[in-house]
Amino acid sequence: MSDAAALPGQPRGAVVSGPGTPRAYNVLAPNPSAMTLDGTNTWIVAESDSDLAVVIDPGPLDEGHLRRVVDTAERLGKRIGLTLLTHGHPDHAEGAARFAELTRTAVRALDPALRLGDEGLAAGDVITTGGVELRVVPTPGHTSDSLCFHLPADGAVLTGDTILGRGTTMVAHPDGKLGEYLDSLRRLRSLTVDDGVHTVLPGHGPVLEDAQGAVEFYLAHRASRLAQVETAVEAGHRSAEDVVAHVYADVDRSLWPAAELSVRAQLEYLRERGLI
Repeated sequence: MSDAAALPGQPRGAVVSGPGTPRAYNVLAPNPSAMTLDGTNTWIVAESDSDLAVVIDPGPLDEGHLRRVVDTAERLGKRIGLTLLTHGHPDHAEGAARFAELTRTAVRALDPALRLGDEGLAAGDVITTGGVELRVVPTPGHTSDSLCFHLPADGAVLTGDTILGRGTTMVAHPDGKLGEYLDSLRRLRSLTVDDGVHTVLPGHGPVLEDAQGAVEFYLAHRASRLAQVETAVEAGHRSAEDVVAHVYADVDRSLWPAAELSVRAQLEYLRERGLI
């Protein structure tokens, strides 16, 4: 067995529905796959002395899961007062409209197409529903509309797909941009250095106890992959498909389509900077 403390970010262990921090409670969606890992983590965030909660990423359009989120909040003594989205991928956002019907809440997101209600989300916004403080952190790269939510009271950040609890995420080219993603990782690193963030509450996979270690691992991984792609191109592998077959030969082939998106983003990044 692996020692979790020796793994990037120090993952807590098995992914289960339950508390992630004192103010954040996970309800795991039943949509496991190679891309979603154990399934989508739907986070209920609330102050202990408040009867209002915020839900982040209702997840897929699965009636049982959405009702389970509502039931879990009620069991915790909470009523859901607001729904937030980290980004628009279906495994995070497809159930949002139905969830809004069930809870009679607004849905706030960066992308206007995903919003239900008058308010969106933008850099610097602070959510204070039920007294819990969530700070909006723009983290484009995985997608152009990706956001994270800083939960200062718990020293935590909810990262959606920007940082996963296991493995690494893809840059979903052409919407996702590698340069933006690297900037977003550096922004998250500053939260760990300057703002006391020590816990990652990801959109998939286990809670990470070492946020700074996770970010540093992601930055190092991206630098390594970028160097490998550059070397592959110099060796004559010109197409994204050829680069994937060369660089990701040790990766499960079911993940190659996602790897190809990341490679296309890397090739674009290298071309824009005149490196290939």
